[in-house]
Amino acid sequence: MNPYYKYLNSLVNRNKENFSDFPEIKWLGSGHANKANNKREKLLKELDDNVLFKDTKPYFNQISKGCMLCGQGKWSCLFITGKCNAGCFYCPASQLKDDVPISQNLEFETAEAYAEYINYFGFKGVSFSGGEPLLYFDRTLKYLQTVREKCNPEIYIWMYTNGILADENKFRKLADAGLNEIRFDIGATKYSLENVKQARGIIPNITVEIPAVPEEKEKIKRLIPEMIEAGVTNLNLHQLRLTKHNAAKLLKHKYTYIHAEQPIVLESELAALEIINFARLQKSDIGINYCSFFFKNRFQKAGFRNQLAGKLAEANDEITEKGLIREFDGKNIAYKAMVISDKEKPNSKQRTLKLEFKTYYTGYETAMEYKSLDSNQQESVQKFLNENTDFIPDDPLLFNIWQMEKIEKGLREY
Repeated sequence: MNPYYKYLNSLVNRNKENFSDFPEIKWLGSGHANKANNKREKLLKELDDNVLFKDTKPYFNQISKGCMLCGQGKWSCLFITGKCNAGCFYCPASQLKDDVPISQNLEFETAEAYAEYINYFGFKGVSFSGGEPLLYFDRTLKYLQTVREKCNPEIYIWMYTNGILADENKFRKLADAGLNEIRFDIGATKYSLENVKQARGIIPNITVEIPAVPEEKEKIKRLIPEMIEAGVTNLNLHQLRLTKHNAAKLLKHKYTYIHAEQPIVLESELAALEIINFARLQKSDIGINYCSFFFKNRFQKAGFRNQLAGKLAEANDEITEKGLIREFDGKNIAYKAMVISDKEKPNSKQRTLKLEFKTYYTGYETAMEYKSLDSNQQESVQKFLNENTDFIPDDPLLFNIWQMEKIEKGLREY
Protein backbone atom coordinates (compact mmCIF):
# COMPACT_ATOMS: atom_id res chain seq x y z
CA MET A 1 0.00 0.00 0.00
CA ASN A 2 1.15 3.55 -0.75
CA PRO A 3 2.75 4.80 2.52
CA TYR A 4 0.76 8.05 2.53
CA TYR A 5 -2.55 6.18 2.32
CA LYS A 6 -1.28 3.73 4.90
CA TYR A 7 -0.69 6.71 7.19
CA LEU A 8 -4.20 8.04 6.50
CA ASN A 9 -5.64 4.62 7.30
CA SER A 10 -3.78 4.66 10.60
CA LEU A 11 -5.57 7.91 11.44
CA VAL A 12 -8.92 6.26 10.71
CA ASN A 13 -8.11 3.37 13.03
CA ARG A 14 -6.81 5.65 15.76
CA ASN A 15 -9.83 7.94 15.66
CA LYS A 16 -12.28 5.05 15.76
CA GLU A 17 -10.43 3.56 18.70
CA ASN A 18 -10.17 6.88 20.59
CA PHE A 19 -13.87 7.60 20.10
CA SER A 20 -15.19 4.06 20.40
CA ASP A 21 -17.46 5.21 23.24
CA PHE A 22 -19.41 7.32 20.74
CA PRO A 23 -21.00 4.94 18.21
CA GLU A 24 -23.30 7.72 17.03
CA ILE A 25 -20.45 9.50 15.20
CA LYS A 26 -21.26 9.90 11.51
CA TRP A 27 -17.98 9.30 9.72
CA LEU A 28 -17.67 10.48 6.12
CA GLY A 29 -18.40 7.81 3.50
CA SER A 30 -16.90 7.55 0.01
CA GLY A 31 -20.05 8.60 -1.89
CA HIS A 32 -20.53 11.71 0.20
CA ALA A 33 -16.78 12.43 0.00
CA ASN A 34 -16.81 12.71 -3.80
CA LYS A 35 -19.63 15.26 -3.76
CA ALA A 36 -17.97 17.22 -0.96
CA ASN A 37 -14.61 17.25 -2.76
CA ASN A 38 -16.26 18.66 -5.89
CA LYS A 39 -18.04 21.34 -3.88
CA ARG A 40 -14.87 22.38 -2.05
CA GLU A 41 -12.85 22.43 -5.27
CA LYS A 42 -15.37 24.78 -6.84
CA LEU A 43 -15.37 27.10 -3.81
CA LEU A 44 -11.57 27.23 -3.72
CA LYS A 45 -11.37 27.89 -7.46
CA GLU A 46 -13.72 30.85 -7.07
CA LEU A 47 -11.32 32.32 -4.52
CA ASP A 48 -8.79 32.54 -7.35
CA ASP A 49 -5.88 30.99 -5.44
CA ASN A 50 -6.12 33.37 -2.50
CA VAL A 51 -4.46 30.91 -0.15
CA LEU A 52 -1.53 31.19 2.21
CA PHE A 53 0.78 28.83 4.08
CA LYS A 54 1.05 26.01 1.60
CA ASP A 55 -2.60 26.30 0.57
CA THR A 56 -3.95 25.61 4.07
CA LYS A 57 -5.37 29.10 4.73
CA PRO A 58 -7.85 30.42 2.13
CA TYR A 59 -8.61 34.11 2.59
CA PHE A 60 -10.28 37.20 1.17
CA ASN A 61 -8.75 40.71 1.15
CA GLN A 62 -6.21 40.29 3.98
CA ILE A 63 -5.34 38.55 7.22
CA SER A 64 -4.29 40.25 10.44
CA LYS A 65 -0.68 40.71 11.45
CA GLY A 66 -1.25 38.30 14.32
CA CYS A 67 -2.42 35.57 11.96
CA MET A 68 0.61 36.12 9.76
CA LEU A 69 2.96 35.80 12.74
CA CYS A 70 1.15 32.63 13.77
CA GLY A 71 1.71 31.05 10.37
CA GLN A 72 5.34 32.13 10.38
CA GLY A 73 5.89 30.40 13.73
CA LYS A 74 6.90 33.63 15.48
CA TRP A 75 4.04 33.74 17.98
CA SER A 76 3.57 32.63 21.58
CA CYS A 77 0.10 32.09 23.04
CA LEU A 78 -0.22 32.38 26.82
CA PHE A 79 -3.29 30.75 28.34
CA ILE A 80 -3.84 33.22 31.15
CA THR A 81 -6.39 30.93 32.81
CA GLY A 82 -8.11 27.64 32.11
CA LYS A 83 -11.48 28.90 33.33
CA CYS A 84 -14.26 30.34 31.17
CA ASN A 85 -17.64 31.91 31.92
CA ALA A 86 -19.28 30.75 28.68
CA GLY A 87 -20.59 27.32 27.74
CA CYS A 88 -20.03 27.10 23.99
CA PHE A 89 -20.99 23.68 22.67
CA TYR A 90 -18.02 23.61 20.32
CA CYS A 91 -15.24 24.42 22.82
CA PRO A 92 -12.53 21.72 22.58
CA ALA A 93 -11.33 22.11 26.20
CA SER A 94 -12.97 21.71 29.60
CA GLN A 95 -12.52 25.39 30.64
CA LEU A 96 -13.36 24.65 34.28
CA LYS A 97 -10.24 25.43 36.29
CA ASP A 98 -8.20 28.55 36.93
CA ASP A 99 -4.61 27.48 36.33
CA VAL A 100 -1.24 29.15 36.44
CA PRO A 101 -0.65 30.93 33.11
CA ILE A 102 0.78 28.38 30.69
CA SER A 103 2.25 28.23 27.20
CA GLN A 104 3.48 25.06 25.47
CA ASN A 105 3.21 23.19 28.80
CA LEU A 106 5.50 25.74 30.46
CA GLU A 107 4.08 27.46 33.55
CA PHE A 108 4.69 31.17 34.06
CA GLU A 109 3.84 32.15 37.62
CA THR A 110 5.14 35.67 37.07
CA ALA A 111 4.78 38.10 34.21
CA GLU A 112 8.51 38.80 34.41
CA ALA A 113 9.31 35.14 33.68
CA TYR A 114 7.04 35.16 30.64
CA ALA A 115 8.51 38.39 29.24
CA GLU A 116 12.00 36.95 29.73
CA TYR A 117 10.97 33.81 27.81
CA ILE A 118 9.61 35.93 24.94
CA ASN A 119 12.87 37.86 24.75
CA TYR A 120 15.11 34.81 24.96
CA PHE A 121 13.40 32.92 22.14
CA GLY A 122 12.74 35.99 20.01
CA PHE A 123 8.99 35.74 19.53
CA LYS A 124 7.54 38.62 17.52
CA GLY A 125 3.90 38.12 18.52
CA VAL A 126 2.14 37.36 21.81
CA SER A 127 -1.49 36.52 22.47
CA PHE A 128 -3.43 36.12 25.71
CA SER A 129 -6.08 33.42 25.68
CA GLY A 130 -7.90 31.10 28.03
CA GLY A 131 -10.34 30.29 29.33
CA GLU A 132 -11.54 33.84 29.45
CA PRO A 133 -8.83 36.47 30.11
CA LEU A 134 -11.35 39.08 31.29
CA LEU A 135 -12.33 36.81 34.20
CA TYR A 136 -8.91 37.65 35.64
CA PHE A 137 -8.53 41.12 34.23
CA ASP A 138 -5.85 42.38 36.62
CA ARG A 139 -3.69 39.34 35.88
CA THR A 140 -4.13 39.78 32.13
CA LEU A 141 -3.32 43.47 32.36
CA LYS A 142 -0.19 42.77 34.41
CA TYR A 143 1.19 40.28 31.88
CA LEU A 144 0.35 42.63 29.03
CA GLN A 145 2.04 45.59 30.71
CA THR A 146 5.13 43.55 31.53
CA VAL A 147 5.54 42.19 27.99
CA ARG A 148 5.09 45.67 26.58
CA GLU A 149 7.58 47.20 29.05
CA LYS A 150 10.29 44.53 28.89
CA CYS A 151 10.11 43.18 25.35
CA ASN A 152 10.84 44.60 21.91
CA PRO A 153 8.50 47.57 21.36
CA GLU A 154 7.66 46.19 17.90
CA ILE A 155 6.11 43.03 19.33
CA TYR A 156 2.48 42.56 18.24
CA ILE A 157 0.07 41.67 21.05
CA TRP A 158 -3.53 40.49 20.88
CA MET A 159 -6.12 39.01 23.20
CA TYR A 160 -9.01 36.57 22.80
CA THR A 161 -12.30 37.09 24.63
CA ASN A 162 -15.92 36.00 24.53
CA GLY A 163 -16.79 39.61 25.42
CA ILE A 164 -19.24 38.75 28.21
CA LEU A 165 -17.35 40.89 30.73
CA ALA A 166 -16.43 43.59 28.23
CA ASP A 167 -16.65 47.27 29.08
CA GLU A 168 -15.02 50.44 27.78
CA ASN A 169 -13.00 50.99 30.96
CA LYS A 170 -11.28 47.62 30.57
CA PHE A 171 -10.64 48.25 26.88
CA ARG A 172 -9.10 51.64 27.61
CA LYS A 173 -6.74 50.11 30.15
CA LEU A 174 -5.77 47.38 27.69
CA ALA A 175 -5.21 49.94 24.93
CA ASP A 176 -3.14 52.15 27.24
CA ALA A 177 -1.01 49.09 28.07
CA GLY A 178 -0.31 48.56 24.38
CA LEU A 179 -2.78 45.92 23.16
CA ASN A 180 -2.72 45.93 19.35
CA GLU A 181 -5.69 43.68 18.61
CA ILE A 182 -8.68 42.11 20.32
CA ARG A 183 -10.54 39.04 19.03
CA PHE A 184 -14.15 38.33 19.97
CA ASP A 185 -15.84 34.94 19.88
CA ILE A 186 -19.36 36.23 19.32
CA GLY A 187 -20.64 32.66 19.20
CA ALA A 188 -20.55 32.82 22.99
CA THR A 189 -23.03 35.72 23.02
CA LYS A 190 -25.52 34.46 20.43
CA TYR A 191 -23.70 36.46 17.73
CA SER A 192 -24.37 39.81 19.38
CA LEU A 193 -22.04 42.64 18.39
CA GLU A 194 -22.88 44.93 21.31
CA ASN A 195 -19.74 44.05 23.26
CA VAL A 196 -17.63 44.34 20.12
CA LYS A 197 -18.84 47.91 19.61
CA GLN A 198 -17.45 48.90 23.02
CA ALA A 199 -13.91 48.33 21.69
CA ARG A 200 -14.47 50.46 18.58
CA GLY A 201 -12.15 53.46 18.50
CA ILE A 202 -10.22 52.15 21.52
CA ILE A 203 -8.40 48.97 20.52
CA PRO A 204 -6.55 49.60 17.22
CA ASN A 205 -7.58 46.34 15.52
CA ILE A 206 -10.81 44.44 16.12
CA THR A 207 -11.34 40.88 14.91
CA VAL A 208 -14.24 38.48 15.19
CA GLU A 209 -12.86 34.96 15.58
CA ILE A 210 -15.41 32.16 15.63
CA PRO A 211 -15.82 28.57 14.57
CA ALA A 212 -17.66 28.16 11.28
CA VAL A 213 -20.84 26.66 12.73
CA PRO A 214 -22.73 25.23 9.74
CA GLU A 215 -26.24 26.07 10.96
CA GLU A 216 -25.20 29.69 11.60
CA LYS A 217 -23.77 30.21 8.12
CA GLU A 218 -26.53 32.50 6.84
CA LYS A 219 -26.57 34.50 10.06
CA ILE A 220 -22.82 35.11 9.78
CA LYS A 221 -23.25 36.28 6.18
CA ARG A 222 -25.94 38.74 7.23
CA LEU A 223 -23.75 40.03 10.06
CA ILE A 224 -20.79 40.97 7.88
CA PRO A 225 -22.01 44.54 7.11
CA GLU A 226 -22.82 45.02 10.82
CA MET A 227 -19.35 43.78 11.76
CA ILE A 228 -17.78 46.34 9.46
CA GLU A 229 -19.95 49.08 10.97
CA ALA A 230 -18.89 47.93 14.45
CA GLY A 231 -15.24 48.45 13.54
CA VAL A 232 -14.31 44.85 12.76
CA THR A 233 -11.49 44.63 10.23
CA ASN A 234 -11.03 40.85 10.13
CA LEU A 235 -13.20 37.76 10.47
CA ASN A 236 -11.38 34.51 11.32
CA LEU A 237 -13.34 31.30 10.79
CA HIS A 238 -12.15 28.12 12.49
CA GLN A 239 -12.93 24.54 11.64
CA LEU A 240 -14.93 22.63 14.24
CA ARG A 241 -13.13 19.61 15.69
CA LEU A 242 -14.21 16.77 17.93
CA THR A 243 -12.54 16.17 21.30
CA LYS A 244 -13.38 14.14 24.39
CA HIS A 245 -14.29 17.44 26.09
CA ASN A 246 -16.90 18.59 23.57
CA ALA A 247 -18.16 15.24 22.24
CA ALA A 248 -21.30 15.11 24.39
CA LYS A 249 -22.45 18.50 23.09
CA LEU A 250 -21.02 18.49 19.58
CA LEU A 251 -22.49 15.11 18.68
CA LYS A 252 -26.00 16.44 19.30
CA HIS A 253 -25.48 18.32 16.05
CA LYS A 254 -25.76 16.05 13.04
CA TYR A 255 -22.37 16.77 11.54
CA THR A 256 -20.20 14.58 9.34
CA TYR A 257 -16.72 13.84 10.68
CA ILE A 258 -13.51 13.54 8.69
CA HIS A 259 -10.56 11.43 9.79
CA ALA A 260 -7.48 13.56 10.35
CA GLU A 261 -4.94 13.77 13.18
CA GLN A 262 -8.09 14.68 15.12
CA PRO A 263 -11.69 14.25 13.89
CA ILE A 264 -12.87 17.40 12.11
CA VAL A 265 -16.27 18.55 10.83
CA LEU A 266 -16.84 18.46 7.08
CA GLU A 267 -19.73 20.95 7.04
CA SER A 268 -17.71 23.47 9.03
CA GLU A 269 -15.05 23.71 6.32
CA LEU A 270 -17.61 24.08 3.54
CA ALA A 271 -19.49 26.74 5.53
CA ALA A 272 -16.30 28.76 6.02
CA LEU A 273 -15.50 28.70 2.31
CA GLU A 274 -19.05 29.69 1.40
CA ILE A 275 -18.89 32.67 3.78
CA ILE A 276 -15.59 33.83 2.28
CA ASN A 277 -17.00 33.58 -1.23
CA PHE A 278 -20.11 35.47 -0.18
CA ALA A 279 -17.95 38.34 1.09
CA ARG A 280 -15.95 38.25 -2.12
CA LEU A 281 -19.07 38.54 -4.27
CA GLN A 282 -20.36 41.38 -2.09
CA LYS A 283 -16.95 43.10 -2.28
CA SER A 284 -17.10 43.49 1.49
CA ASP A 285 -14.56 45.79 3.13
CA ILE A 286 -13.30 43.16 5.57
CA GLY A 287 -10.59 40.53 5.64
CA ILE A 288 -11.75 36.94 6.11
CA ASN A 289 -9.67 33.82 6.47
CA TYR A 290 -10.41 30.17 7.04
CA CYS A 291 -8.20 28.82 9.82
CA SER A 292 -8.32 25.16 8.85
CA PHE A 293 -7.38 22.33 11.17
CA PHE A 294 -4.54 21.45 8.82
CA PHE A 295 -3.10 24.96 9.06
CA LYS A 296 -3.14 24.86 12.86
CA ASN A 297 -1.89 21.31 13.19
CA ARG A 298 0.98 21.73 10.77
CA PHE A 299 2.19 25.28 11.09
CA GLN A 300 1.74 25.94 14.80
CA LYS A 301 3.61 22.79 15.83
CA ALA A 302 6.38 23.30 13.30
CA GLY A 303 6.63 26.96 14.23
CA PHE A 304 7.28 26.28 17.90
CA ARG A 305 9.84 23.59 17.11
CA ASN A 306 11.63 26.02 14.80
CA GLN A 307 11.71 28.71 17.51
CA LEU A 308 13.27 26.26 19.97
CA ALA A 309 15.74 24.82 17.50
CA GLY A 310 16.73 28.23 16.22
CA LYS A 311 17.85 29.19 19.72
CA LEU A 312 18.90 25.93 21.34
CA ALA A 313 20.26 23.70 18.57
CA GLU A 314 23.96 23.42 17.87
CA ALA A 315 25.43 25.75 15.27
CA ASN A 316 25.98 22.97 12.72
CA ASP A 317 22.58 21.29 13.22
CA GLU A 318 20.45 21.08 10.07
CA ILE A 319 16.89 22.17 10.86
CA THR A 320 14.10 20.99 8.59
CA GLU A 321 11.01 22.89 7.51
CA LYS A 322 9.15 21.00 10.25
CA GLY A 323 11.57 22.27 12.88
CA LEU A 324 13.23 18.88 13.37
CA ILE A 325 16.99 18.35 13.45
CA ARG A 326 18.37 16.11 10.71
CA GLU A 327 21.37 13.87 11.36
CA PHE A 328 22.65 12.59 8.02
CA ASP A 329 26.20 11.53 7.25
CA GLY A 330 25.53 10.03 3.83
CA LYS A 331 25.21 6.48 5.15
CA ASN A 332 22.85 6.90 8.12
CA ILE A 333 19.91 9.18 8.80
CA ALA A 334 17.91 10.11 11.90
CA TYR A 335 15.80 13.00 13.20
CA LYS A 336 15.31 14.52 16.61
CA ALA A 337 13.28 17.35 18.10
CA MET A 338 14.46 19.99 20.52
CA VAL A 339 12.24 19.96 23.63
CA ILE A 340 11.93 22.19 26.67
CA SER A 341 10.37 21.67 30.07
CA ASP A 342 10.20 23.47 33.40
CA LYS A 343 10.38 20.17 35.27
CA GLU A 344 13.58 18.16 35.48
CA LYS A 345 13.36 14.51 34.48
CA PRO A 346 15.42 12.07 36.55
CA ASN A 347 18.19 10.14 34.80
CA SER A 348 17.89 12.20 31.65
CA LYS A 349 20.43 14.02 29.52
CA GLN A 350 18.68 17.37 29.88
CA ARG A 351 20.65 20.58 29.88
CA THR A 352 19.81 23.31 32.37
CA LEU A 353 18.85 26.71 30.98
CA LYS A 354 18.90 29.09 33.91
CA LEU A 355 17.51 32.55 33.25
CA GLU A 356 16.94 35.28 35.81
CA PHE A 357 13.29 34.53 36.59
CA LYS A 358 12.93 30.88 35.63
CA THR A 359 14.93 27.70 35.03
CA TYR A 360 14.22 25.40 32.09
CA TYR A 361 15.43 21.96 31.09
CA THR A 362 16.18 21.31 27.44
CA GLY A 363 17.11 18.27 25.45
CA TYR A 364 16.42 16.12 22.43
CA GLU A 365 13.57 13.75 21.70
CA THR A 366 13.84 11.09 19.01
CA ALA A 367 11.57 11.75 16.04
CA MET A 368 12.95 9.02 13.77
CA GLU A 369 15.38 6.32 14.86
CA TYR A 370 18.72 5.92 13.08
CA LYS A 371 18.40 4.08 9.78
CA SER A 372 21.40 2.59 8.00
CA LEU A 373 21.16 3.11 4.25
CA ASP A 374 22.35 0.81 1.50
CA SER A 375 23.99 2.35 -1.57
CA ASN A 376 20.72 2.74 -3.48
CA GLN A 377 19.02 4.32 -0.49
CA GLN A 378 21.93 6.69 0.06
CA GLU A 379 21.54 7.96 -3.49
CA SER A 380 17.73 8.30 -3.34
CA VAL A 381 17.81 10.04 0.04
CA GLN A 382 20.45 12.51 -1.08
CA LYS A 383 18.48 13.20 -4.26
CA PHE A 384 15.26 13.76 -2.27
CA LEU A 385 16.97 16.19 0.11
CA ASN A 386 18.52 18.10 -2.79
CA GLU A 387 15.28 18.39 -4.79
CA ASN A 388 13.41 20.42 -2.15
CA THR A 389 10.01 19.33 -3.45
CA ASP A 390 6.53 19.08 -1.91
CA PHE A 391 5.92 15.82 -3.76
CA ILE A 392 4.93 13.00 -1.39
CA PRO A 393 7.19 9.97 -2.08
CA ASP A 394 5.83 6.48 -2.73
CA ASP A 395 8.90 4.80 -1.26
CA PRO A 396 8.33 3.95 2.45
CA LEU A 397 11.76 5.18 3.58
CA LEU A 398 11.49 8.44 1.65
CA PHE A 399 7.95 8.90 2.96
CA ASN A 400 9.21 8.65 6.54
CA ILE A 401 11.90 11.20 5.72
CA TRP A 402 9.32 13.44 4.03
CA GLN A 403 7.29 13.37 7.26
CA MET A 404 10.34 14.66 9.14
CA GLU A 405 11.27 17.26 6.53
CA LYS A 406 8.18 18.80 5.05
CA ILE A 407 5.01 20.57 6.11
CA GLU A 408 2.30 18.86 4.09
CA LYS A 409 0.72 21.07 1.42
CA GLY A 410 -2.98 21.76 0.98
CA LEU A 411 -6.27 20.58 2.40
CA ARG A 412 -6.45 16.79 2.17
CA GLU A 413 -9.03 15.15 -0.03
CA TYR A 414 -12.09 13.98 1.85
